[in-house]
Amino acid sequence: MNVAVVLFTRDLRVHDNPALSASVRAAEHVVPLFVHDPALPAADNRRQFLRGCLADLASSLRSLGGDLAVLRGDPVREAVRVARAVGAEGIAMAADVSDYARGREARLAAACASERLAFRTFPGVTVVAPGSLRPGGGSHYKVFTPYYRAWQAASWRDVLGAPRRIALPGNMPKSWFESGASAEVAGESAARKRLTAWLSHLQGYSETHDDLAADRTSRLSPYLHFGCLSPRELAARVHDRPGAEPFLRQLCWRDFYHQVLFAFPELRRRAYRPGAEDRWRDEPDALEAWKSAHTGVPIVDAGMRQLLAEGWMHNRARLITASYLTKHLGLDWRAGADHFYDLLLDGDVANNYGNWQWVAGTGNDTKPYRRFNPLRQASRFDPSGDYVRRYVPELASVPGKAVHAPWTLRKPPSNYPEPLTLDAR
Repeated sequence: MNVAVVLFTRDLRVHDNPALSASVRAAEHVVPLFVHDPALPAADNRRQFLRGCLADLASSLRSLGGDLAVLRGDPVREAVRVARAVGAEGIAMAADVSDYARGREARLAAACASERLAFRTFPGVTVVAPGSLRPGGGSHYKVFTPYYRAWQAASWRDVLGAPRRIALPGNMPKSWFESGASAEVAGESAARKRLTAWLSHLQGYSETHDDLAADRTSRLSPYLHFGCLSPRELAARVHDRPGAEPFLRQLCWRDFYHQVLFAFPELRRRAYRPGAEDRWRDEPDALEAWKSAHTGVPIVDAGMRQLLAEGWMHNRARLITASYLTKHLGLDWRAGADHFYDLLLDGDVANNYGNWQWVAGTGNDTKPYRRFNPLRQASRFDPSGDYVRRYVPELASVPGKAVHAPWTLRKPPSNYPEPLTLDAR
């Protein structure tokens, strides 16, 4: 093959990128391409992070002799147009599982067939490809623990290095880059530095990852979402290290929800659990209080304010805030999941909506009536109250664990609301 186009999507990296590596091996010249789809709206923080990811990817590709064409429009139409313009014989991309991604893949396959272009998809978004592990007589694993056992026993593909060199065709398309594309905290280079630094803390992960104030999680999820870091390489880097098992279990949860979405494309909108009733209340004011972090329950408000400030939230806080919305306020999980999806840097369909359904009791939890008591959670995972004081300045002067129940103080803070629900007390 003389020329191939690699359409980057959620695989914004040069290390362990099967689509890129295979194209470099198969073709004399490769056109790396990313297409901004205006049909996919995103919050400012996610757009800015993506710009940084693309800037870093372009820099990495240039160091290998290549470059990155960044265009705007329909990815299928633009990819085929570029392929025609450079005389490409094929297009490669990473396979993904959302409705949007699978629709894009199907349209691109059809367009390539009509243009007599070769088209191939490759793994790379998960450790184990969605759909490759199936229980006897079923399309996918509905419960995590059996999936985890199968996942551990599976044969994982080899980790690939970055290509040594990428040769561009003479008619490489011009790039369209948005201004302000800083790669300081975004992109593959930042992801690899963060991973290397965090590995020294892996041994204590089991004991500290739920400590809200300590903030000892890896914070690699945004890089995994955008594909700046290969989940397969991440698994390889932590495997066999002291403390690896609980972290690998969390990485497996990510794969688990991707295979759930692969089998149940309606995960974003419809209850996964058969018979789960549409039992939700309609309370717009309560929903707005939750979104704006003014529920009057400090541990809930702290989590929601972290989300608003950082575009990220500690996983334990995600469980607490989601349970409060669905199990205490009785509000629809879809409203909460959509809010998270809009603001989270790591918000993808599989994990965001899969986890929300798990908490709401409509998804894969084997105990659908599970309920997280916010005060008990706060006492256990923020015993000194430092996490709350960090994000809720109205309570900064309240000492110790009293910060979790300010309504019990002789003089409650006048600028902090009462709890929305009595059962939160």
